[in-house]
Amino acid sequence: MKISVDEVVSNIQCLPSMPAVVMEVLESVDQESVNLNQLTRKILLDQALTAKILRYANSSFYRTQTKVTTIQQAINLIGISGVRNLIMTTMLQFSFPEVQCKGFDFNVFWHHSVAAAVSAKAIARNLQLNQDYAYTAGLLHDIGRLVLVTRFTKQYECALAYKAEHDCYLLEAERAVLETDHPAVGQMLGAHWNFSQGMQNAIARHHEPDIGAGDLVAAVVHVSDAIAHGLDFTHDPNDLVPPVSMTVWNALKLDRETAKRLFREIELRFEAARVGLAA
Repeated sequence: MKISVDEVVSNIQCLPSMPAVVMEVLESVDQESVNLNQLTRKILLDQALTAKILRYANSSFYRTQTKVTTIQQAINLIGISGVRNLIMTTMLQFSFPEVQCKGFDFNVFWHHSVAAAVSAKAIARNLQLNQDYAYTAGLLHDIGRLVLVTRFTKQYECALAYKAEHDCYLLEAERAVLETDHPAVGQMLGAHWNFSQGMQNAIARHHEPDIGAGDLVAAVVHVSDAIAHGLDFTHDPNDLVPPVSMTVWNALKLDRETAKRLFREIELRFEAARVGLAA
């Protein structure tokens, strides 16, 4: 069941290029401002994305008295951060259409990814870091799993079966069966899609961040991933909370009271972000 680096690279190279509007969003997550007119024009070039944003803006969550009919109205209502997040989620869903893979639930995957993103943003706010960048890193942290489940479906089924049989962490099962893992595959996809080096590092090292080497965003995602599992947003009875480095936890200044406050905030914000998945 081993998957070689060459096989991964070959399959990743077959994936479509990232749309221009998504590249614009990714390039702007660590900037103070974004050209709204330019972003609006690029969104309008993608009919599916335009429709999804308008559906989200008109969802029951916002309870607007008048119907939102333009992207500019939607941006004003949702906010640029909300639109960025929706664009990234939509891009991933379009790039990796669902397949039948025993043991893998796409709905569970997307809910976990959004929960990790919301958690990363809350932690970043507490540390006065770039919240949009942290959200994006949280959303993308498991993209390697999307490559594995859609491009190596049978092999990944075996890895998931191994996890169930041995009641172990997913990372252990992937390494035992595939001799690779989703962080490594995710980093390769990030390189193919020209993600920033910081974003690639966050994806590649979210299970094993190195605070000493400056992996601060990876450290945020490392803890956010565990929080998303621990708060059981996906209601997956077979879910295991991955181990958290106490060195990282303490470095992020997560004392008991801060953690309790962040947990409450994350639960509230997850419900809002979850609406975008169904839009």
